[in-house]
Amino acid sequence: MERVFILLYKAAREGNVTTLRQLLEQDSLILDRLIIINNNGFSETPLHVAAMLGHADFVKEIITHKPELAKELDIWRSTPLHLAVAKGHLETVRVLLSTADHELMSSTWDGEGRNPLHLAAMRGRLDVLRELLKVAPEAIRVNLKDRSETILHVCVRHNQLEALKFLVNNMDDYQIVNAKDNYGMTVLHLAVTNKQIEV
Repeated sequence: MERVFILLYKAAREGNVTTLRQLLEQDSLILDRLIIINNNGFSETPLHVAAMLGHADFVKEIITHKPELAKELDIWRSTPLHLAVAKGHLETVRVLLSTADHELMSSTWDGEGRNPLHLAAMRGRLDVLRELLKVAPEAIRVNLKDRSETILHVCVRHNQLEALKFLVNNMDDYQIVNAKDNYGMTVLHLAVTNKQIEV
C-alpha cells in the first residue's frame, strides 16, 4: 500500500493525470484511504500538493472522483484553495471554486487565521481576488480569526495598495473602511503609521 501512495504523491508533484487514473483503476478506494490517513495527522493530501504546484488538470481529476478532499486541512490548517491562492495559480483556484463547498473554503481560516481572500490580498493577487469575490463576496467581511483586522488592514500591513483599491472599489459595505483593529487603528491610521501616505 505504501508504494501506491508514493506513486500517487509523485503523480501529484508532476501533475500526471494518466498515472492518477491508472492508480484509481488499480484501487478505486485510494482517495478514500487518503481521507482516513489525513484525519490521523497526515500533513497533506496529493490535492494539496497539486494545488500548490498549480496542476489544474490533476486537481480537477481528483475533485471529480473525491470532491471532499478539497475540504481537507494540512498540518498548517490550510485547504488546497489556500495553497493555490497563495501561489497565484488562477486556473487551479477556478477548479477548486467549482466544487459545491466553495463558500466554506472561502471562509475557512488557516493556522494563521486567514481565509483564502486574505491570502490573495496580502500577496497582491488581483486576478485571484476577483475570482474569489465572484463566488464568495461575503468573504470580504470576514476578519482575521480572533482579531479585529479586516481584509483592508491586511492590504495595508502587506503594502498591497492596488489590492486595497480593488477591494474598496468592489465593496458595498463601507463601514469596513472605518473598522478598527485590536489596537484601535483604522486602515488610514495604519497607512499613516507605515508611511504609505502622508498627511
